[in-house]
Amino acid sequence: MATTIEKPSTPVSPYLLALRDTLNSDGKALAQFETGELQVEVRAARDSIFAIVRRPDRGGLALRLAFLAAPFACKSLRCGSGEAARVEVTSNSGKHLITFFKSKEALERLRVLVEFTPSATMTLPFVPRDLYPLDNENDPLKSDGNVEAAQRGHNAGMLYFRIDEPAFGNVLYLQNLTSLNDYFRATGTTPDGVVGGEWPELGYLPPTPARDADTAEVCLQPGQPVILSDVILVFRHEAPPHERESARQFVQMLGAAYKMLEQPPVQYRDWVDRAERAARDLAEAPEATIRHYGNLYVHPYTAAEYPDIMVQMSVISALHSWGTWRGEPHPLEAALKKGLRKFYDPELGTLRRYLPNVGKDKDADAVDSWYLYHPLLNLGILALDGDEGARALFMDSLGFGIRAAHHFDYKWPVQYKVTDFSVIEETAPADGRGQTDVGGIYAWVMLQAFELTGDKLYLDEAKAAIEAALGLRFNINYQANLTAWGAAACMRLWRITNRDVYLEQSYVYLGSFLHNTVIWDSQIGHAEHYETFLGVTCLQDAPYMAMYECFDSFVAFEQYLNDGGPDLEPEARMLVSEYCKYVLSRAWYYYPDALPSEAIADKQREANGHIDPKLSFPLEDLYPDGQQAGQVGQEVYGAGAAFIFASRAFHNVDGAPFRLYCDYLVRSIERTGDRALTLSLDGGDTCTANLRLVRLKRRKLTKTTLTTDGGDVIRPHETSEDRIDYHAPANGRLVITWE
Repeated sequence: MATTIEKPSTPVSPYLLALRDTLNSDGKALAQFETGELQVEVRAARDSIFAIVRRPDRGGLALRLAFLAAPFACKSLRCGSGEAARVEVTSNSGKHLITFFKSKEALERLRVLVEFTPSATMTLPFVPRDLYPLDNENDPLKSDGNVEAAQRGHNAGMLYFRIDEPAFGNVLYLQNLTSLNDYFRATGTTPDGVVGGEWPELGYLPPTPARDADTAEVCLQPGQPVILSDVILVFRHEAPPHERESARQFVQMLGAAYKMLEQPPVQYRDWVDRAERAARDLAEAPEATIRHYGNLYVHPYTAAEYPDIMVQMSVISALHSWGTWRGEPHPLEAALKKGLRKFYDPELGTLRRYLPNVGKDKDADAVDSWYLYHPLLNLGILALDGDEGARALFMDSLGFGIRAAHHFDYKWPVQYKVTDFSVIEETAPADGRGQTDVGGIYAWVMLQAFELTGDKLYLDEAKAAIEAALGLRFNINYQANLTAWGAAACMRLWRITNRDVYLEQSYVYLGSFLHNTVIWDSQIGHAEHYETFLGVTCLQDAPYMAMYECFDSFVAFEQYLNDGGPDLEPEARMLVSEYCKYVLSRAWYYYPDALPSEAIADKQREANGHIDPKLSFPLEDLYPDGQQAGQVGQEVYGAGAAFIFASRAFHNVDGAPFRLYCDYLVRSIERTGDRALTLSLDGGDTCTANLRLVRLKRRKLTKTTLTTDGGDVIRPHETSEDRIDYHAPANGRLVITWE
């Protein structure tokens, strides 16, 4: 008898109707188990295998585990260590092995791994999505809820949603795309926006080869197992009451899912040497700088583009950090500072983007909204460190920045004219939104001004900017580093005002940042030559990860962690700390000398110069989908990355034969003896920090001991004449002693 639906609000697929019929039949369960309050049942349908997850009397969801085009047989197998269930499905197409893992700590978690071994050379056809919310009667069409976030581009394959009717609660779905690399490479596909859907058909839609692809080049091989799905589900029993709690729960649930992943290893990178090379190239390479009005300015790209104020301040601020770490300023810092006043327009009272002599091919009056404030942020860093020239330029420019915020009512367009605030570009074509996270960086600049002056006007401005962003939910991200500074500004505001709304709003910024994170290790195309894990795409619609946004987010998160303290959500602390840890390994591959030549594009954007692998300046763009790197250009303004990473990850120890490297941001470090050092780390309880004692030139490493605060000795992971490496707990106090 045909199934009918009365007055459907949206079109439905036959797969949805088949699922409903299956759940309402008296089929036999292949396996059953519980995790926390959830009941899990594995059941066969006519063309699929499903796992049904139920919360008693509060609905549930169905997860499709296999979709079969031919008759099949299935059986339950004996579980291996740590497994909750194991099911084998055989057909003339091959064999599916479905393995379940469960975990009940603070939150219920379920992981399901689906491995397929083809019986013949095979191309897989269309497979429907795999996730369906259910009501109490197992009817997906009568469930009601809301999807808060779905995968963007090639970022994490995540889906975050709530089921309101019935009151099942909150769910985070994470498809571990790392496990699917073999499938993508074999079929010539990429996971571009593959996790999403429309209610109630959600989840993962496996990509299939292009119609015009040579089938011999995009097929699975007989007898070679391939992972078709590796999904992690995290559950909360109640949906959140507002966006800020929803964001906090998202961060918490993502942290719970992260702990179930096999994180790729990180590598030691000599950022001190890279910083020295970058400083040399900035000072000596003719492609790096240019003179105007007798002053020295940095090119944005190799021998290309006009100097602009954001580029100058990004490099100067990073050089300043480097000089502080070295114990003496680098001469280039002072040389570059001399020309900063030329960007200042005394009639408008603001820093212009370009110098007065910029070419006619540029609109001298145009400015991207964020470009007005980011140079002020770096001026503020210098001013707070006692630089009077930077303070004067910072204070002279604040009034215009505030007028711009008031004119746009704290909701900035993409681009406007500084002369009259007329809008050049209101919204971005990708999503119809302006620069939604500029309020975050504006708030940080205002807090710098408040710290410098004590004037409550600036504190009130910071509050107004953050409060104007309430309600944006996961749409707050426009550009990754701006979103990170927004999180930092919220945390600082909370520390100053003690109003919980700002702590809560920091999770909205952080959640939006993590939404755009590549939480998988791509091995597609040229990506096999570099690292992608925990990278972040630079814009809400950008296909690539960029070095500038990468290291500027690192600086912002250092502030976020400093201000967060023990009140910060543990999973937020863990994820931010892990982001910073992986940056130090992953960012090395932005440098062209770290990549094979075939992985680098031959041509760059027309105005962005060329790539010179001999220069220690990073490429702007690395792609999770394995496109050639450097299509945009080679960032001279990204030179500051090496200065930042070296000054944060490496610690000079007076009198010791080594320099201490730690890939976690060190919360505190104290010399507790002539040959003893105590440091505190504040990362995730289950995470690992890499400590390395790096031999100084013309010195010899001596016997060292690393112990925990409780006295447990940590043995070296690896030793050589030049280094002693340790794997240490990422949370707690550690003591280093040496002979």
